[in-house]
Amino acid sequence: MKKSERAILIQQRLGELYPDPPIPLDHTDPFTLLVAVLLSAQCTDKKVNEVTPRLFRVAGTPQRMMELETNAILKIIQPLGLAPQKAKALSGLSRRLVQQYGGNVPQTFADLESLPGVGHKTASVVMAQAFGHPAFPVDTHIHRLAQRWKLSDGINVAQTEADLKQLFPQSAWNVLHLQIIFYGRQFCTARGCDGTKCPLCRELFPRRRKAILHRKA
Repeated sequence: MKKSERAILIQQRLGELYPDPPIPLDHTDPFTLLVAVLLSAQCTDKKVNEVTPRLFRVAGTPQRMMELETNAILKIIQPLGLAPQKAKALSGLSRRLVQQYGGNVPQTFADLESLPGVGHKTASVVMAQAFGHPAFPVDTHIHRLAQRWKLSDGINVAQTEADLKQLFPQSAWNVLHLQIIFYGRQFCTARGCDGTKCPLCRELFPRRRKAILHRKA
């Protein structure tokens, strides 16, 4: 099966499984989404969703976040990985949003990526899910599955993102990146599938499965 054919099949199967995938990080507006995505670095969405309700009760806007001492932010987000760096970033980006953008989250990649603690992946999620701008955020699940499904041989997420954007129509990017994340968590985990066990891997690579079974026989 050619790469382009695999891409079509993957998009079809994921659309059947997850026709309307939710955003896994709890939020109410672009600012709280930005905060949640920043906090999710090297941390599970579940853990972030456990912490953000308390944070948003006291600092649910850039203005209120800016008014908190960095140590107060740190105390709330302490259970999360990289908490000291994230607390400093949240304080800094909130101040920038208030002073430079009138308290609004900017709607360009360049402006978002200029904010403290905001990289390309975080900016991509916000652009896609808060503003509906076509983007293909690549996290560890997507990077892993793109390689497992032979959609990309990129050694980094930047190359994987470029390869996926070439394979899939732009109109599908925003929903497809969520669908791949959900599939990777539910069926094709790093340890639970070796490229032959989950439904999509079996369908995409029947010969691979037969070869592995033959070697084990």
